[in-house]
Amino acid sequence: MSREFNGLAAIVTGGASGIGRAVAEELSARGARVAVLDLKDTEFVCDVADGVSVRAAVTAVAEAYGRIDVLVNNAGIGAQGTVADNDDAEWLRVFDVNVVGVARVTRAALPHLRRSPHAAIVNTCSIAATAGLPQRALYSASKGAVLALTRAMAADHIREGIRVNCVTPGTVDTPWVGRLLDAAPDPQAERAALSARQPHGRLVTPEEVAHAVAYLASPRAGSTTGVELAVDGGMSGLRLKPVTS
Repeated sequence: MSREFNGLAAIVTGGASGIGRAVAEELSARGARVAVLDLKDTEFVCDVADGVSVRAAVTAVAEAYGRIDVLVNNAGIGAQGTVADNDDAEWLRVFDVNVVGVARVTRAALPHLRRSPHAAIVNTCSIAATAGLPQRALYSASKGAVLALTRAMAADHIREGIRVNCVTPGTVDTPWVGRLLDAAPDPQAERAALSARQPHGRLVTPEEVAHAVAYLASPRAGSTTGVELAVDGGMSGLRLKPVTS
């Protein structure tokens, strides 16, 4: 395993499970000291929807590790339905976590990132930001905002030596997706449908997303910024002929 993150400290929000956990494990395996921020089950408890909580957690990480070099803004929540299916309060709640949460954590981490010779931010976006998916209006809108925010942040901070990129995963085999499948009338058929819409014919694994995040965060990717890296089995760009028997 490459150890290109030796001596660097990383924050991963939403790192207690799913993609975030895989990212934390990947960065740690590559030599980083990783601080997992999540609502529970972690040393650094943090609610990205609360500014006081965010500032306290980031300060605690900086004090414990002496530096912050990498920030992975992964914390997020899902939403289902058309534009008519969620009320204003739910729209505000999802945007507060998925979009403003990225801004809150980044704002708190910036003074530390500015002192790093290898500063990098990676935001977890989604295929929902770039493809029209049914029953995902609110979620798609929030992830579209994350994509736009990533590009704006990259422009704002490139001359400070801070690179900003995002990953756009397809449907990933995470606990959240598992709960959606369990709630479906026919979980097996729903899993088959989600797998089939990705050209490689299966769900993306959290570990595959983690590898992409590690690439974008790595000091070896010093000329990569403002990029959206798809990890979606070809869903965003490939148009295959239907399978015929």
